[in-house]
Amino acid sequence: MKLKQSLIIALIFVIISITSWEFYWRAQGLHPTLNDEKALWAMTRAKVEEATKEDVIILGSSRAYFDIQVAQWKNETGKEPLQLASTGSSPLPTFHDIVNNTEFNGTIIVGVTPGLLFSTTYPKAFPWERPQSKVDFYFNRTYAQRLNFLLSVPLQQNLVLMSADEEEWNDDIDLKALLKRINWGKRDTLPPTPPFYNFGDVSLPRNMSMMPRAATDTAFANSIIKVWHFFGKGSPPPEKDATTAFFMNDVKKFKERGGNLILVRPPSSGGVRMGENMGLPRDRFWDSLVHVAQVKSYHFEDYAQLKNLTCPEESHLSLEDANFFTKELVEILKKDNVLPNHKTK
Repeated sequence: MKLKQSLIIALIFVIISITSWEFYWRAQGLHPTLNDEKALWAMTRAKVEEATKEDVIILGSSRAYFDIQVAQWKNETGKEPLQLASTGSSPLPTFHDIVNNTEFNGTIIVGVTPGLLFSTTYPKAFPWERPQSKVDFYFNRTYAQRLNFLLSVPLQQNLVLMSADEEEWNDDIDLKALLKRINWGKRDTLPPTPPFYNFGDVSLPRNMSMMPRAATDTAFANSIIKVWHFFGKGSPPPEKDATTAFFMNDVKKFKERGGNLILVRPPSSGGVRMGENMGLPRDRFWDSLVHVAQVKSYHFEDYAQLKNLTCPEESHLSLEDANFFTKELVEILKKDNVLPNHKTK
């Protein structure tokens, strides 16, 4: 009898604790969203194995992830793209994986963020290691990991306390993140990285969109801008020749088997765009890549309806503008007859 009472009391205590913890973080302005993790990426990567000539895969870094909206694309074409872009990443490892480990010969759209695509081919460098870790996880994941992810999705979609993003944002609330925020005093003389807060909502089927706060709260957007400027000033020089050579080797293989490759340069604005113009000028990087790749290529500055789009934090579009960008991009691709028109009119 006492054991039963103890169990009931413990259960009540657990429910009260979890509920209090959940409401506390919601009161801080947080809301449920999927974790942008390897398991989610792998779920989409698995679909490539069965993809056909009529399918579209989106690769790139966070701009391709934020700015090409899956639902809007499906609305315009009638078919859902496979979103495999990855934040803070070079697209080269993922493109290499698909070219060399699958038979896919449909359409691949590579979103070009010059600072990342041309960054490096060094396996341990952050822009390379991050996407490669996703590829490795896809091939090595266990059935237990797959099941664990599937069971966690409903919880992630409904509970803030399930937040545990791999990005390690400054406002993460898992135990590791909370301990990391404890001030233990100065341990080195290096300038600290500005606080980097999560500004993207993730949903199925693997779609990223800018949180409304980042689009409407100037102070919050400025905190993200400070991070871009910090990284921009400390970035090593690009490895243009090495990255281009690596990419072109896979481009050749993909084109030879009938694949359709499209390059897209998503918008940037403000200080970020100024920095790109100085450190990664269009003629030396984008134009050079287009020249050697010999594939259909689209730069946002070449289109009146796209060139004046403003990124709230200088590097990504708001959800409203991302839907507009996606819609206009699809129309441009259709007019050029480079994208299968899946939608029956």
